[in-house]
Amino acid sequence: MGFSTWPYAPSSESVSTTYQFIEDHSDIYSEHIDSEIPWNAWINDLPLPDGFIDLIESKKTEKLPGTELTVSVSILNNARADLAPDYDGSIPDYIDLNDTHIEDAYVKHLAYITRELNPDYLLIAIEVNELLKNAPEKWDSFKLLMDNVKTRISREFPALQISESITLHNFYQPDVQIPEEYIQEVSDYANSMEFVGISFYPFFKGLNTADGFQNAFDFLHENIKRPIVFAETSHLSEDLSVESFNLFIPGNEPEQQEYLEVLALNAQEQEYGYVIWWAHRDYDELWETFPAEVRDLGELWISTGIINEDGAEKEAYTMWQTVLDVPLR
Repeated sequence: MGFSTWPYAPSSESVSTTYQFIEDHSDIYSEHIDSEIPWNAWINDLPLPDGFIDLIESKKTEKLPGTELTVSVSILNNARADLAPDYDGSIPDYIDLNDTHIEDAYVKHLAYITRELNPDYLLIAIEVNELLKNAPEKWDSFKLLMDNVKTRISREFPALQISESITLHNFYQPDVQIPEEYIQEVSDYANSMEFVGISFYPFFKGLNTADGFQNAFDFLHENIKRPIVFAETSHLSEDLSVESFNLFIPGNEPEQQEYLEVLALNAQEQEYGYVIWWAHRDYDELWETFPAEVRDLGELWISTGIINEDGAEKEAYTMWQTVLDVPLR
């Protein structure tokens, strides 16, 4: 069990403190690379942008010795409807997502990250069922792209454990025209993987009780027959209100602790490969620096840490310490 390296403040001290907390409270951690992709550089053999080089180098410098590492890389944009943008905001031209120049560029991207970070696990795409929901016309070519990319990365890194992630909150009771067909398609695709990465934020689904949480887990286990890892998850510890989204979701610390307890019980009973809790600490200070266009989106997870913005332990912290001592497998 472990955390992503998402920091709580825009400072080098926050980054160092986050890695130290992870080292002290985890047996695995996640580097989550869900931003720009230097498409132009990869496609045209040009120098990589400094921002990308610095991003990967910083993660390489902070790498924790003796702690397993899982790396999640997104090929999709934040809306999970198209390719992630380049550093100038552009998206490469393509006819189908599995066009050769897209495949070649993304293989280079993943290979670079893998060589630099040397992870134990690599998720080559994040929350892929969202593409089926948001841009279904791209789904078939996306599946072909992933199959080719996975084959090539596996050939270059034969010891690496490779998969993709899906969202449970939009797999369970999905808001789509024909839910049965969607569930079957996502199940079939996920069950073709060696193992399945899960992204789950139960408050997105309005789940707030032990029974509600367990119903989602039961659905997951009924439909996914491959080994499971939780690539990212967390739950609110206080009310969430985002006016621009017309959104209000109540939350509190006992509810957060209850979700963590249900998660841990399922992880142990079903022998999940690992569990990543998204952020160890509430990131109010970091959120204050977000650009206006992403502030509302960034607020959704702000109170999901097991430590609050002032560094005080929440009720879920004690539960984390308890379950960390129980091996998942």
